[in-house]
Amino acid sequence: MTTRNSERLDLNTHSARTYSAMHRLATTAAQAATEAGLEGPLVELVRIRASQINGCAFCIDMHTIDARSAGEAEQRLYALNAWEEAPFFTERERAALEFTESVTLVHDGHVPDDVYERTVKVFGEEQLAALLWIIVVINSYNRVAITPRLTPGNYKPSA
Repeated sequence: MTTRNSERLDLNTHSARTYSAMHRLATTAAQAATEAGLEGPLVELVRIRASQINGCAFCIDMHTIDARSAGEAEQRLYALNAWEEAPFFTERERAALEFTESVTLVHDGHVPDDVYERTVKVFGEEQLAALLWIIVVINSYNRVAITPRLTPGNYKPSA
């Protein structure tokens, strides 16, 4: 396995306007999720799970820190990669995680109708739309972190 310990590209320097637009999209999606009534811990679980699938160490580091800061249990974070087998997740969380996996792995089944129907039944259309944007944003951020090889380990949550 190759060690990737040097960053390749500073997107904030070389594409500041686009990077800023991405940040605004992330902020807007997070606000929409809150307004739609999506729980903060659920949103963090979704961000972590998508980041696990994509292999984004930077985002896994960031969002597990945020989840812990928000009071998430260590046991649930450890079991997240095997959420289907773990008894620690609610019906809402299971629906969100299944949907996250389908959207993140869109090449593998194009979000099957049964997954969509289960998720919309649990969340309704407004919350599902907000959840979809959270998933789209984290998948985009995973690519923004992986490609330039952002280094995990230095993230500090904002106050």
